[in-house]
Amino acid sequence: MKKLIIFSIALLSATATFAQKDADAKAILSKVSAKYKTLETVKTDFSFTLDNPQAGVKETQTGTLIARPKQNKFKVSLYGTDAKNGTQQEIISDGKTQWTYLKKDNEVQVNNVDNSGEGLNPAKIFTIYEKGYKYLYAGQKKIGNSIYQEIDLTPEDDKKQFFKVRLEIDKAKSQIYSALIFDKNGNRYNYVVKNFTHNPPVTDAAFSFDAKAHKGVEVVDLR
Repeated sequence: MKKLIIFSIALLSATATFAQKDADAKAILSKVSAKYKTLETVKTDFSFTLDNPQAGVKETQTGTLIARPKQNKFKVSLYGTDAKNGTQQEIISDGKTQWTYLKKDNEVQVNNVDNSGEGLNPAKIFTIYEKGYKYLYAGQKKIGNSIYQEIDLTPEDDKKQFFKVRLEIDKAKSQIYSALIFDKNGNRYNYVVKNFTHNPPVTDAAFSFDAKAHKGVEVVDLR
C-alpha cells in the first residue's frame, strides 16, 4: 500500500510538471506561428545532416528554401556539401503540382501535391507542430550570445516512422533555429537554419519547373 501511495504521488507530480511545461511550450510555439503567418514569402539557407552512429553514416548537405506559406508554394534547392557545387536536386511546388528534379540523372518527376498531411511540405515546415503533435518544454541553453528554447514534439500517431522532433527556437527572434528528428531506424536528421529572410522579392516562376531551361531533361509524369 505504501508503495502504491508513493507511486500515485509521483505520478501526480509528473502530470502537474508536464502540464506546466506543456503550457510553456504552447506559448512559445504560438509566438513562432503568429510571426511566421504574417509573412507572404520567406527564404532560408539551411544545412541538413543525416547521422546514424550504428551504421557509421554521417552526411551533410546545404540547401535553400523559398516558400509562400499561404499559397502552399515552395522551392527547395539542395547543393550537396557546398553551394559552390551548384544545385544537385530541386523540389518545387505551385500548390497543385510538385516537381522533383535530379541533376545527376537529368530527370524530373512530376506528381500531384500530397494534401493528406503525410507528405513533406516545406511551405509549412515552420508550423509543422500545429496538428498531430504533443509538445513539452525541455528548457533553454545559450550558444554564443543567443538563447535557444528547446521543445520536444512527439507524434500523436505512434505508427509514424519518427518518434521525436526536438526544436530549438531563438528566444529573441521567436524563430525556429533547428529541428532534430529521431526515427525508429536509428537515423537522426538535423536541419539547421543559417539565415532567414522576410518577404524577399520572388516571382511566380520560382514555383514551377521550366523544362526548356534543362536541355534534354527526361520528364517522368507520375500523376
